[in-house]
Amino acid sequence: MQIIENKALLLTLKNPQRVTTVIPKSKELQNNQVLVKWGLDEAQVLKNLKIRNVPSPILGQYNWPGRHKPFDHQKTTASFLTLNRRAFCLNEQGTGKTGSVIWAADYLLTQKRIRRVLVICPLSIMDSAWRADLFKFAMHRSVGIAYGARNKRQAVIKGGSEFVIINYDGVEIVADEIANGGFDLIVVDEANAYKNAQTKRWKTLNSLIKHDTWLWMLTGTPAAQSPLDAYGIAKLVNPMGVPKFYSTFRDMVMFKLSNFRWIPKESATQVVFNALQPAIRFTKDECLDLPEMTYVERQVELTKQQQRYYEMLKNRMVIEAAGEAITSVNAAVNMNKLLQISCGAVYSDAGETLEFDISKRYSVLKEVIEESSQKVLVFVPFKHVINILSEKLNADGITTEVIYGDVSATKRTDIFNRFQTDSAGTKVLVIQPQAAAHGVTLTAANTVVWWGPTSSLETYAQANARVHRSGQRHPSTVVQLVGSNIERHVYKLLDSKIDVHSKIVELYSELLA
Repeated sequence: MQIIENKALLLTLKNPQRVTTVIPKSKELQNNQVLVKWGLDEAQVLKNLKIRNVPSPILGQYNWPGRHKPFDHQKTTASFLTLNRRAFCLNEQGTGKTGSVIWAADYLLTQKRIRRVLVICPLSIMDSAWRADLFKFAMHRSVGIAYGARNKRQAVIKGGSEFVIINYDGVEIVADEIANGGFDLIVVDEANAYKNAQTKRWKTLNSLIKHDTWLWMLTGTPAAQSPLDAYGIAKLVNPMGVPKFYSTFRDMVMFKLSNFRWIPKESATQVVFNALQPAIRFTKDECLDLPEMTYVERQVELTKQQQRYYEMLKNRMVIEAAGEAITSVNAAVNMNKLLQISCGAVYSDAGETLEFDISKRYSVLKEVIEESSQKVLVFVPFKHVINILSEKLNADGITTEVIYGDVSATKRTDIFNRFQTDSAGTKVLVIQPQAAAHGVTLTAANTVVWWGPTSSLETYAQANARVHRSGQRHPSTVVQLVGSNIERHVYKLLDSKIDVHSKIVELYSELLA
């Protein structure tokens, strides 16, 4: 088969007698070649005939709008999605899944194959990833975020936006409105949230999927914890690929050692592979056109307690600043307090520590850790939070060790060596940035998470360089957790390579304005 990537397809037929499509004789060419119109319908016909590597007409008929042009693997991903009404996109974190999906959905909208798109994703990336990327890649499309009270969500869904973004647990709140909202395509990001088919969350989504609904489920870590994790998501996309009952699937992939212990069978990988079809997957290593270091923002929500104290402190700062000159010392102290509240523990002038609920920020951190294909470094600016965080991670079965100023040089060396050499050992290092910002090689990790920003540009750059250095075999990702205005401003300065201390008074004034 030979493809001309414009408006037509040149097809060489090995057995023309078996082709039932009627082609006008005027279009007949020599050697059993026929020239046919090349669109989604024709591509789907060839795909149904089991012809491999059939390209979508998106490759030749789409102008790929937006600020950035797609990488080759993004074009291939978008092509695959436009030819599969139900599909998995299993590309690893940092490979640009969101952009691929947006372009594919925009093409289907342009072709009038769909009318509206519902994006279901974690709360932390509704705005920072999805709305931001829609503005980058499909700025001509209308976008709404269905979040908040039920009436607010209802208004967004009824508002007619072509793309509506909603968090997992928000779907149930407005399920009736979604069912009647004309959504032809449902995109589920971080699809592992639907691995359990017994949950109300899963059942709600399943009830919204009709026979003609497009459904694309995205995750870079399919069945990362257990082969059993594949059952729920496979039952949504490929229900014929898994048994009707969970227990039957469990017996297919797991071997029972005792009443409380099951281990995967040797055949489990192939069973899961077959269940998670049709699918496309690109790893970072395969995407040679990707930049070596990718920076992404994950939005987190402050708890009500954090929000209250944050506003109280900010209001006090406004009163103190009224009519007085702002010094860099006072600005630095007060801004540091706001950062402490955002991170989860604020230190009083008397040396006491007030702890805040960090569950929402912690939930986002766990999402990032589960998405990562390699080990993870988590940089935490404040020592007290480091202890809280490491306890929570270890309690959740995520092997974690900590590095901060009080850890001796000998012990640090031992922890670093184990982290680098033991592939089955420590998954996460929680580090105070100043304690590992220079000279240490930690290339066993390829994901860096900033629990909160540091105010030092040098520390920020050097800490990120722990993974981005000689010996790193994987493209790396820096994830910034952002929950407050002060954090967003500080990250912006750091990413612009501007030292925060040099702009401290200007930044302080801007925050109080």
